[in-house]
Amino acid sequence: MSGRKAHNPNVRSRTPEKENPEGAEPEIAQSGALSVQRATSGRRRRLTVNWIETLFLLILGALAVLPPIRELHKQLTLAAVAVVQLLEGRAVVWFPRHGRGYAVLLKIVLATLLLGHTGEMGINSSYWPIYFVPVVTAATYFGPWGTLFWTALASAAYCSYLIPALQEYALTWEGLAELATRLLFFFLAAMLVNRFAVEIRRRAAAYQSLAEQMAETNRRLAQAQEEARRSERLAALGQMSAGLAHEIRNPLGVIKGSAEMLNRKLQQSNPLASELAGYISSEVNRLSALVTRFLDFARPQALERAPADVREVVDRALAAVAAQRPEAKVGVERVYAEGLPHAPMDERLCEQVFQNLALNAYEAMEPDGGTLSVEIAPAQRGAGHGVEITFRDTGPGIPPELCQQIFNPFFTTKKTGVGLGLSIVSKIVDEHRGFVRVESQSGHGACFRVFLPVAEGAASATAASPPAN
Repeated sequence: MSGRKAHNPNVRSRTPEKENPEGAEPEIAQSGALSVQRATSGRRRRLTVNWIETLFLLILGALAVLPPIRELHKQLTLAAVAVVQLLEGRAVVWFPRHGRGYAVLLKIVLATLLLGHTGEMGINSSYWPIYFVPVVTAATYFGPWGTLFWTALASAAYCSYLIPALQEYALTWEGLAELATRLLFFFLAAMLVNRFAVEIRRRAAAYQSLAEQMAETNRRLAQAQEEARRSERLAALGQMSAGLAHEIRNPLGVIKGSAEMLNRKLQQSNPLASELAGYISSEVNRLSALVTRFLDFARPQALERAPADVREVVDRALAAVAAQRPEAKVGVERVYAEGLPHAPMDERLCEQVFQNLALNAYEAMEPDGGTLSVEIAPAQRGAGHGVEITFRDTGPGIPPELCQQIFNPFFTTKKTGVGLGLSIVSKIVDEHRGFVRVESQSGHGACFRVFLPVAEGAASATAASPPAN
């Protein structure tokens, strides 16, 4: 390419590259990275950031006292660079979506303005390394492709000064080679910094994932410890209940036999006494049933497990509860998955579990009624496969502070009852090596999930009945 003037054959900077303050470039990179951390770090890190920013300002001050000193536009541009750098972290926080791009774009604009006021021709200005500031900032914030884009934009802004230079000078091969060298150094620095920035972000993400896994492990450990303590309480209370039940049953038998005898002898001569004897007998029956529940809770269960279709057991339990509560205004929705594996279970005890959960749901929705949703689906918990049965009602729900207490024996929120239903449910499910969980919020209903593990090889024995809708 030829121009009108040949006395300056090379369009090149007359300032040796050694005059470039080499220490400024990594300091700018560190300042750009640390200004973002300042928004979320602690006090100690904020002190470190302030020290780095102070050093950054000192470097800009040193540039301000270098020629041309009396150029007002140069001093204002350097001051603007300092302001942008100081406010960069806040801008990223205030504008999380576009703040990083705005910061890089402002630095490119300011770098371009600085070159226009620090040399006779901008392309020959000794301040051309100022473009490393937006280049390194982009490499810190963005990925490889974003870094290439912003570096190319900064290079284009720098090359824009080539247009007025070509109107007065000719571009030789030496000048073109020097210009290409500068641009390649822009890209080299950008990709080198971006490599470290991406690696740091990758490691930070790995550490965050590890921290989340540790938090989840700690949560599960705390839950397991709570279940272990609950099991210990259940064992102690079970032994006590067994002893009391045996001691109570003997006098109850005597009372019941005496009441029935009085009822037969006084039925004709004293109807009132006969009626009172009948009350005594009925109350003894109720106490006997209560003692039976104590024994069911206390004594170890002899499980008779065999592979069974969970859906059939759940349907029998729902039918039994519906027969007990014919007046209830409760609609039952069944959502059963296809191809469910047969789970090894004691059908009688598991039916008792599902009856208790369904009956609790019916009672929670009285008297207005509601909807009981029953879902059965295959599930995996940890390394174990099994079947999950979900009972979800539309009742008032359970307060969060009571969700861990409702499985404790003798804990109840009902006006009637002794609080053993869910304790027996938890005990039976535990003996099946499963677990029962509750999810609830006040006013949004309750959801009980029962997980029953499937033995090895049981996955091939799937239920043959069609799914119920």
